[in-house]
Amino acid sequence: MHTDARLVPGRVRLLSVQAPEDIEYLVKESEVLTGRSGRTFVIAGADRLVYRVHWQPLTESGGHAAGPLVERLGHQGEVLSRQHLQLWEFLEHSLVEAQAAGQLFTPPVRTTP
Repeated sequence: MHTDARLVPGRVRLLSVQAPEDIEYLVKESEVLTGRSGRTFVIAGADRLVYRVHWQPLTESGGHAAGPLVERLGHQGEVLSRQHLQLWEFLEHSLVEAQAAGQLFTPPVRTTP
């Protein structure tokens, strides 16, 4: 879901992410319903960090294995950093830590512009 990062804090009702495995499900749900790659997640805290997660399929040799591509977004929705992660690496990412602390949220999927 390509949500403008400026709209996430305070403007959109956010859904709580309940379990680490929900992240993959929520990303794929968004991709199926919207036809666009990725979904936005917010770590609720003083900084309200915004990430977009894409779920990458298994690629041919020499490419990335199946797993998430995590983008840290700036205030204008620009990509500040990008990480291709293995599943085991993702379980140690700050998104999963925030979920365990009850601080990970995502906007609901919107299928209309």
